[in-house]
Amino acid sequence: MERFKHFQSLINQKAVQSIVFPTENSYLTKLSFGTPPVEYFAIVDTGSDLTWIQCVPCTKCYNSQGSSLFDPQASSTYKAFSCDSQTCRAFGGEQCLKTNDCQYHVTYGDMSSTIGILSSDTLSFDSINGGGPFSLVSQIGPQIDHRFSYCFVPRFAKSSGKLIFGQESIISHPKAISTPLVSKYPQTFYYLTLNGVSIGDKTAHPSSTQGNVLIDSGVTLTILEPDLYSSVDAMVKEAIGKEPVQDPSGAFNLCYGADTNINVPEMVFHFSGADVRLQPVNTFMVNGDLVCMVIVPNSVNPFSVFGNYAQINFQVEYDLQKRVVSFAPTDCTQI
Repeated sequence: MERFKHFQSLINQKAVQSIVFPTENSYLTKLSFGTPPVEYFAIVDTGSDLTWIQCVPCTKCYNSQGSSLFDPQASSTYKAFSCDSQTCRAFGGEQCLKTNDCQYHVTYGDMSSTIGILSSDTLSFDSINGGGPFSLVSQIGPQIDHRFSYCFVPRFAKSSGKLIFGQESIISHPKAISTPLVSKYPQTFYYLTLNGVSIGDKTAHPSSTQGNVLIDSGVTLTILEPDLYSSVDAMVKEAIGKEPVQDPSGAFNLCYGADTNINVPEMVFHFSGADVRLQPVNTFMVNGDLVCMVIVPNSVNPFSVFGNYAQINFQVEYDLQKRVVSFAPTDCTQI
């Protein structure tokens, strides 16, 4: 059974930082649970406020955790929340087990899911997740001055980026720009306002306005509402001026042959108060013998997501007291 590890952490604000390294679709950091501590890999995901690891017994497990299954009985600081606890009620526990332990069940946008026991244990750093009241950054907010930042290296990089909490996460770059966080429901997500997307002197505008895009480090691609995507797609095709080819996998909407000499244009995402300039590493990727745009339409819902490819080689800082997100162009392999 997969168990949600919902924890409180005693940390030294001045020393809280960790390496972040890329995988095919996401960025991982390391954390240790329990007493004595056991180390695991964790996804850096600002689009979810759950932190969970796989525990014994586990009937449907995956193999990316980086260690053996966590054994709650082997940790002297592990504690399961009871069904009548305030934490269980606040989280909305799905059902009560015969042991009176609070069970949760969460399904994600890609239809993957996690089921387990709502519980607490100690944490030794390294991880991050979304903005809801059950997220890690909310639980340790006062200890990290309600701020954190990360810097993602390109997928092909042999070095790692950084995840930083507290005062050391403050961006001092002279070209840093900031945009307000928008308060919306559900609180799990970090909402920004996207006013348009430009290539050269042409700009495409979204149909929705305030808080119309999620910034999500756990999503690989940037996803645009259908009408906005259509306009961006047309601008990119015009700027490149070469004949696209179809992606056999169907994962990408716009691709070119890898041997095609294309010049990928700079793309500017106009957030409220912040023009974020995306380079080719943020907008295109090699996919076998193709080069494909890592921006796709949202075929399910009319909202947009600013994914982790778009955030490569930016230091991205979240100041949750001032309610702003800041971007600074950075060679993340050098920090």
